[in-house]
Amino acid sequence: MTVVAAIGVVVIGLSAAMALAWVFAIRTRRSGFIDAIWSFAVGAGGVTAAVVPLDATAAISPRQWLVAGLTAVWSLRLGGHILARTMRGGDDPRYAHLRKRWGDDFPRRLFWFLQMQAAAAVILVVTIMTAARNPAPLLGWADLLGAVVLLVAVAGEAVADHQLSRFKAAAGNPGKVCDAGLWRFSRHPNYFFEWLAWVAWPVIAIDVSGGYPWGFMALSGPVLMYWLLVHVSGIPPLEAHMVRSRGEPYRDYRRRVSAFWPAPLRRL
Repeated sequence: MTVVAAIGVVVIGLSAAMALAWVFAIRTRRSGFIDAIWSFAVGAGGVTAAVVPLDATAAISPRQWLVAGLTAVWSLRLGGHILARTMRGGDDPRYAHLRKRWGDDFPRRLFWFLQMQAAAAVILVVTIMTAARNPAPLLGWADLLGAVVLLVAVAGEAVADHQLSRFKAAAGNPGKVCDAGLWRFSRHPNYFFEWLAWVAWPVIAIDVSGGYPWGFMALSGPVLMYWLLVHVSGIPPLEAHMVRSRGEPYRDYRRRVSAFWPAPLRRL
């Protein structure tokens, strides 16, 4: 299979997956299925792109197996968390707001919105593919460092998600603003660690000696993810919802705590 053919398979698969996510979201009115399916689809696409043979005579390298394994860990953790949260009920406030804003046109506009997510996912899968195809013959310090970065990111996001769930479940906390644990240092520590996971791929992909120029394409992953989380579909709509639902306590939280990068509390 050629590189172009492999990417073509990924494009078709991601488009179909997001069409399936659209069906689930419309029929169940639980938009959390969208992000769960997206996470699993990107993981499946990344694993496929990492190990699919591009040369019938070439064996799968240790780096390809490493990247595929790390991708699976990331995907199963994130997708599993979102799926479990969705099954407990409720709708994602970001999509609930779109449902209200788009009105009767919501199904049609949501379909194309999710196809845009599929297109963004193609770039992320190519990032993973670029890391897996680094032709350096042996695993080295960059591979180890990339693995550490991804595992730290997955663990950090899991801790942040657990702390938020525990805070919401505690007596007297429903409706309050979580500022416990990692949430004291970033208003969105889960988003920060999600972005950090994508930093792992350029660490593995880039050959500082210049022997693999394609490795620099892996920078597109963390750049795209930062833009989406901080400026498009992550922080802006979520914080708008939090201000509407929490009011002044959340405005105070925004004044005290960094939005994305973990940082010490600000003085009021």
